[in-house]
Amino acid sequence: MNVPVTAAGFDSPVHDAQATFRSAMRALAEPGTIRTVEPALVAPGPVGPAVAALLLALADFETPVWLDAGTLAAPGLADFLRFQTGAPVTADPGRASFGVVSDPAAFEGLDRFAQGTLEYPDRSTTLIVQVASLAAGGPFRLSGPGIPGERRLAVAPEIPGLVESLSRNHERFPRGVDLILAAGDRIVGLPRTTRVMRDL
Repeated sequence: MNVPVTAAGFDSPVHDAQATFRSAMRALAEPGTIRTVEPALVAPGPVGPAVAALLLALADFETPVWLDAGTLAAPGLADFLRFQTGAPVTADPGRASFGVVSDPAAFEGLDRFAQGTLEYPDRSTTLIVQVASLAAGGPFRLSGPGIPGERRLAVAPEIPGLVESLSRNHERFPRGVDLILAAGDRIVGLPRTTRVMRDL
């Protein structure tokens, strides 16, 4: 279905953007907790409603957005993003404020994205990776700030090299990338402060 670039924005831009922003911040503050992004959006190409809502709520004309090759190739998606947010699309992941991977198989790690600096650790990329499903429990064991004891998470399909990449990312703190996993209208935050291990 072709979705014109002028379609699929928030019905109530201020309210919906604030609600989506709050969902994202809560997800990052309580890593591994599944949150629902309420505004149901349709965007061109392969991104689902949560990814579309996050982009509309978080990106603006000052925040370059990087799209993986499959996402970028989707007809109209880059134009939709520019029209709805004014955000420039960059081919350089090291310059991106936000990044999108719509196919877990296309995940190539976090190292090539902006890591921030010791003086300005916030000048880093927030990467959104779309998956098929998220569920509580499962083989991933999460610990760190915002997690009482341990929290478990199931992610499908498997994201190649995820645990190893997150381990290197955690070691860079306070620098590093913050990760948001999205499935349909659900999201999970995995900030750089979170330690992730996987049961064998």
